[in-house]
Amino acid sequence: MRKSVTIHNLKFMLLVSSRRIQGAVTNIAKKIDRDFKNQNPLFLAVLNGSFLFAADLLRKIKIECEISFIKVSSYSGTGSTGKVNTLIGVNENLKKRPVIILEDIVDTGNTLEAVMSEIKKHNPDGVSIATLFFKPEAYRKKIALDYVGLEVPDKFLVGYGLDYNGLGRTLEDIYALES
Repeated sequence: MRKSVTIHNLKFMLLVSSRRIQGAVTNIAKKIDRDFKNQNPLFLAVLNGSFLFAADLLRKIKIECEISFIKVSSYSGTGSTGKVNTLIGVNENLKKRPVIILEDIVDTGNTLEAVMSEIKKHNPDGVSIATLFFKPEAYRKKIALDYVGLEVPDKFLVGYGLDYNGLGRTLEDIYALES
C-alpha cells in the first residue's frame, strides 16, 4: 500500500485501504443477501467506475441474481460537468423485477437521479441503491441510499474503479487529491 500516487502530474494521498474496502463490500453483500432472499434481483452496475465494486460484490452474494450494466458520464477532469450523458442504456426487461443499482460513488446525486429516472420508465418491482462510497457533504438529492459501504470526504478520489482522466482505476486503495 502506497501512501501517495501521482497521476497526470497531480498528487493523491491514501484515504481508504483495500482491506477497509473489502470489509465494506462484504457488509453490503450480507445485507443484500438478507433483504433479497428468494427474490432474484437484477443488479444494474453503473459503468465505468462500478466495475470492480460490482465484480467483488457479486462474488460475495449468495442469493440467486443477475447483473447488467449501464454507462453514463458526468465528469471531465476532476470536476462534475453537472450534465449526465447516457452512453449505454437499459437493455433488460425490468418490469416487475427488483432492481439494485450499483454505484461506485455518490456525491451530488446527479448521476443517480438520471439513472433512477431511466429505470423507473421500465416499471421495476422496486429499486434499491447500493453505493460503495458516499460523500454526504456533497449530496444534493432526496433519493434514499439503501446500502452505503463507506462515507468519504468531499474530495476528488481515484482508485478501485475511480479514475482521473482514465488513469488510476486499477489501484487497490482509494486516494484523495492533495489540497
